Amino acid sequence: MAQDEGYLLDNRQAEAGTRFDALAALFDASTFRHFEAAGVAEGWRCWEAGAGGPSVAAWLRERVGPGGRVLATDIDVSWTGTAATEGVEVLRHDVGRDDPPPGPFDLVHARLVLVHVTERDAALRAMVRALRPGGLLLVEDADPALQPLICPDEHGPEQERANRLRGGFRALLRQRGADLSYGRRLPRLLREAGLVDVEADAYFPVTSPACDALEAATVRQVRDRLVAAGLATDEEIDGHLAAVEAGRLDLATSPMISAWGRRPTGDRSRRLV
Repeated sequence: MAQDEGYLLDNRQAEAGTRFDALAALFDASTFRHFEAAGVAEGWRCWEAGAGGPSVAAWLRERVGPGGRVLATDIDVSWTGTAATEGVEVLRHDVGRDDPPPGPFDLVHARLVLVHVTERDAALRAMVRALRPGGLLLVEDADPALQPLICPDEHGPEQERANRLRGGFRALLRQRGADLSYGRRLPRLLREAGLVDVEADAYFPVTSPACDALEAATVRQVRDRLVAAGLATDEEIDGHLAAVEAGRLDLATSPMISAWGRRPTGDRSRRLV
């Protein structure tokens, strides 16, 4: 398995900004709902791991206020850097290989990160270690294997082509070590890491303008690799992009599974791995 070729959706590509905007439009409301339920408040110390775009760090900055701390890290801070305002520290960091940043933190959050990290077990342990006793870890990751179709209503040739291209994209992800059924395992993995009060839910849009924008940007970003691997032709990709931009497809996302748990307080914290 070719796990050393880097992240398929490179932050340095021009389409990355469009993808981050679309992901924010699709998933920020769900993420912020979990933050609200967790009681994120003034003075909290928060680590946003694998931040990508700036929207989540900006929300946390407003909530924790001047007395709190928000650290946004990523292996490539090309886009995260726009969040580096008063109250947000941006740091280049590889969550799978580097030691966790100095904490401890009241909240550690990662969205659409671990599914792509080949050292995901080490990354999860690092995030757990960074929590204070009683601190909350919220991990949100896709599970494409639960719902493999980008067009669940596959009623015609355009929808069939969209699903075929999506299958090619996921083949490229697997070649780079992505775990496309990772999301469903998150509750168990959080418990095995020693967290308590573990819960999880799932959310995925079925159609929206942001789904269209995300798909168009993603396909453009991986177009050359799809063609080089023999997974699609230029003609197929051009036809698909035309159908997306014309609004003829109801495009869904993979289910986003959000799982959360707290580091135990007292003596039980010594059992954390």
